Amino acid sequence: MEQTLLIYNTLTRQKEAFKPINPGHVGMYVCGPTVYGDAHLGHARPAITFDILFRYLQHLGYKVRYVRNITDVGHLEHDADEGEDKIAKKARLEQLEPMEIAQYYTRRFNSAMEKLNVLPPSIEPHATGHIIEQQQLVQQILDNGYAYVSNGSVYFDIEKYNKDYKYGILSGRTLENIKDASRDTLAGVGEKKNQADFALWKKAQPEHIMRWPSPWSDGFPGWHCECTAMGRKYLGDEFDIHGGGMDLVFPHHECEIAQAQASMGHQAVRYWMHNNMITINGQKMGKSYNNFITLDQFFKGEHELLTKPFSPMTIRFFILSAHYRGTVDFSSEALEAAEKGFARLMQGLKDIKRIQTAKGSSPEIEKFVKELPQKLYDAMNDDLQTPIVISELFEACHQVNLLVDRKAKISQADLDKLAETMRLFTVDILGLTNQTGGDSSEKDKALDKVMQMVLEMRAKAKAEKDWATSDKIRDELSAAGIIVKDTPDGSVWEM
Repeated sequence: MEQTLLIYNTLTRQKEAFKPINPGHVGMYVCGPTVYGDAHLGHARPAITFDILFRYLQHLGYKVRYVRNITDVGHLEHDADEGEDKIAKKARLEQLEPMEIAQYYTRRFNSAMEKLNVLPPSIEPHATGHIIEQQQLVQQILDNGYAYVSNGSVYFDIEKYNKDYKYGILSGRTLENIKDASRDTLAGVGEKKNQADFALWKKAQPEHIMRWPSPWSDGFPGWHCECTAMGRKYLGDEFDIHGGGMDLVFPHHECEIAQAQASMGHQAVRYWMHNNMITINGQKMGKSYNNFITLDQFFKGEHELLTKPFSPMTIRFFILSAHYRGTVDFSSEALEAAEKGFARLMQGLKDIKRIQTAKGSSPEIEKFVKELPQKLYDAMNDDLQTPIVISELFEACHQVNLLVDRKAKISQADLDKLAETMRLFTVDILGLTNQTGGDSSEKDKALDKVMQMVLEMRAKAKAEKDWATSDKIRDELSAAGIIVKDTPDGSVWEM
């Protein structure tokens, strides 16, 4: 069945039908982490959001080149273009080389993403590996008259650019707003013509560790250059989708648009997509707010706000339970609810195998199985409405329970279709599995084998009317978090 995907374009502030520049191919760039600390829940949200888009576009038959960068030139502490490089600062404090810091946290980030079942991008370029491309971008902007050199640094001339184009089209800010804000926050920065101008290249101070030679000075690129340069290198002068967190709309993505137009005369990106924030008590979660919980702390339960450890799949389910453009407020209670919801979906997939088929399906079951796929596609096509997908899958679990309890009938053909649909949307598109990276693992298989032996022992005790042993096995399993249910087809278990 042919599907039309609608996505919300931040640039036009409306949902638009997705039409790739090159039919059958999609170029997608997503801003990745600055690797100077462990990934937290706020980092998981864009990674999972755009993993869903990556998976779904591939499912629709597109060949997708997905680029997600690693910022290993730590951008500056604040938008005043002053302060200390975050990675260099960490290196100085820990008495390590900056690349040791970057490599260590890159490995840890990718390990956390693997646990969350986030597919690796097609290309993962590092900012330090593309200094030449960033210098070329800066030179093009200089050649076109939209930048100037001041004391070895290069700044983007926003006022000049604004006369020919319009700065602020993504965020909705005007140049006057930006200049007013700059006067308040950036006073005293003397190298610029206008305090709202942003750095394309910064001359390194003597103590600055990360530096490269350039026509202007020994220095380093401004934060905004890397994504423009790497997006263009791997996806071309025009590409389909650029994604990231809503906090990047201004200034980062706004500056990217300006850099592309100033260097090439046109915008590079057709669709801008942004996920909303994870909040704690209504405040954005982030390192700068010192209110973040790392993913590793979630997995181990080692934080005062956590009541217990939470699995990577619980975290993934929690994030997908809200639409990507809505805020998600963290609480341990919300994660416990997500844990139960995830377990319900997994149990539904497991229980399908226990359903006894009939010659024909009950009318209501036949109707449900027929309509389910399009309901799920409709939700995904409406700007990735994952909460609705989960709701429809819960309804499918309810129908599975009716069939297991023999309160309805289903044919083999309908059962196959139901199982295929539930698995496709739960595992392949939402990426929710019992174990990261697949449906099962050696540990799962071993546990299944042990549980079968235990249930056989309990069945034997019941057959011999040894009720004390039978009840003891059931109660001990219950204490360990394993529920045993007696059905007409024998005993089954779930965690």
